Parts: sequence; structure tokens; C-alpha cells
Amino acid sequence: MALTRLDKLLSNRGYCTRSEAQDLARQGRVLVAGQTVRSAALKVDPAEVTLNGEPLDPEGLLLMLHKPPGYTCSHKDAGVLVYTLLPERYMRRNPVLSTVGRLDRDTTGLLLLTDDGGLVHRLTSPRHKVEKVYEAWLERDLEEDAAEILARGGLVLSEDPHPLLPAHLEVLEPRHVRLTLVEGRYHQVKRTFEALGNQVVRLHRPRFGSLELGDLPQGSFRPLTEAERSALVGG
Repeated sequence: MALTRLDKLLSNRGYCTRSEAQDLARQGRVLVAGQTVRSAALKVDPAEVTLNGEPLDPEGLLLMLHKPPGYTCSHKDAGVLVYTLLPERYMRRNPVLSTVGRLDRDTTGLLLLTDDGGLVHRLTSPRHKVEKVYEAWLERDLEEDAAEILARGGLVLSEDPHPLLPAHLEVLEPRHVRLTLVEGRYHQVKRTFEALGNQVVRLHRPRFGSLELGDLPQGSFRPLTEAERSALVGG
């Protein structure tokens, strides 16, 4: 592991400013390899640093969040942002923490967040065919040929000249379906059912790639394990 100045390390991980890092060191709150340090100008191995007795958040943060309704997946849009569900230090990280794609404000379910821009591209590019699974509750009973239409691809959405890629539709009940996509266009699920003459009244994403939301409570988050991250990126 490359050595990094302690003040830069703590600042980039969102714990404090570089000047505040020196104060933390003087207060004896920062240990390196179990030893108290008094200067934040030291070059250290990040894996050996603890703050207030806790190891630092890792570089390349990757989180799973169970998004509740009413939250916006943006840094700038109006409304309550999903980032308010996270510790404040996560929003002071450099590079910045961002969502991997978006869920609409009223959509619930599995949302990934990371500060790794390359990973965002890897997981959202249609070229890599990472599956996203949605459960949708519809306004009216689904037409019998809907699954066939989506499976063969080519459906054109309003104001979008590029045909959709094939998608798998499983009908759970006449107005409750499970849709698996490998692309992520703007409001894609809702616009897809609009193109089929229907309306989505509720939308939930239980799976992203190899990851299942499981019993993670709504509004809660957790870091991915190394095994989960390897399966996600390698899948």
C-alpha cells in the first residue's frame, strides 16, 4: 500500500479538513499501527490508521442502500436526497460518492453508491449486460402478449429513437410483474409499460446484478463484502 500524508488521507475520506486533522492528532485521537501520532504531516499506510479507536472507511467505497420512496438520486435536484440517509462524512469524500444509476423518487429498492467512477461505468453500461430486476404493480391487467413483445426487443419508447433491448417479463399476477433489464434508460420501466398501454402505480427493485436486497430495512445501508463485490464486478 502506498504511503499517504495523514492530513490528506483523513480529508479525502471525509472525516475532517486537512487543518482539522492536525487538531485530531494533537488530541491523541489518531493512532498509526497502534501508536499515537502528534503530526498530521506524517506519511502513513491507510490500513494502519485508526480514528477514535475505529479503522478508516476504505478507499473505493461501495454501498448497498434500501431506498425509501420520496428520496431523489441526485446531488443537485430539489427534494430530499438519498445521501441524507448516510453519515455526513461520506458526502465529504474525495472522489465524491455517487449513485450507480438512479431510481425514480417514488421507486423503492436496491441502490448502489460508490466513489469509483470506473465501477459506475462498468455497472451501468448496456455493453456489460448487468441485470436489473424490478417488481411493478400496474394500473390494469397486463395484455397477454406483453412478455413476448418485450422478449423480442425493438419496442420504441416515446421521444426515444433507439429500440429497447430484449427484456424478460414474468407475470406474477395480472397486475403484478417482474421485469429484468440489461440497460437503464430514463424512467425506462414506467415508459415501457406506457408503450404497452398501461401505467405503473408502484415500482420496486429487489436485485441489481448478483446482489439481492434481502432483509435490509428500508432506509438502511451496508458496505458490500469483498465476495459480493467480486461477484458483482466479475458477473
